[in-house]
Amino acid sequence: MIQQKVDGSPYFNRSWETFKVGFGSKKCNYWLGNELLHQLTKDGQYKLRFDLQALDSGQWYWAEYSTFIVNSEATKYMLTVSGYSGNAGDAMNYSNGRQFTTFDNDNDAINVVNCAALRGGGFWHKGCVRAHVNSATGPFDGPGWYYLPQPNENAGKLQTTRAWLMCR
Repeated sequence: MIQQKVDGSPYFNRSWETFKVGFGSKKCNYWLGNELLHQLTKDGQYKLRFDLQALDSGQWYWAEYSTFIVNSEATKYMLTVSGYSGNAGDAMNYSNGRQFTTFDNDNDAINVVNCAALRGGGFWHKGCVRAHVNSATGPFDGPGWYYLPQPNENAGKLQTTRAWLMCR
C-alpha cells in the first residue's frame, strides 16, 4: 500500500520533506513517501491501483494504471502514469507529467494559486487535480475522484481511498 485516506481531515496537508519520507500508519491515514515511491517505481516494474469508496453509497470503485513511475526529487518527483482500466474513470491522466506539489513547494500549473495549499493535501497537481485523494477540501469538499458515476449531488466524493503497487 502506498496511500490510504480514511477521513476528510487535513491530515495530508504536509510539507515537502514529510511527503518525501512518508507518514502515518497503514491502519489509518498513510503515505509511503515520495523517495521510496521513486526507488520502487523508477524501473517501471509496477502497476498502480486505486480502490475508492464512494461517500454517498459506500460502493467501491477501482482504477488501475499499467504504467506508474515516480521520478527523482531532482525532477520534483514528476509522475508518469498511463494505461487506465477500471470503473472509476481515468482521473489520473490529468496528473500525468506533473511534478509533486505541497503547500511549501508549489509545482502545479497555476501561477496564482498553490493547489496543495488550496485543497489541503500534497499530490501531482495540475490545475488542480481530477484525482484528489489526499485533499481535505475542494470542489467535492474532501477527497474525490472527478469521473465517478454521477448518481446525485455527492458524486465524486470519497469516504475511503487506497492506492497500491501491483506487480506487472
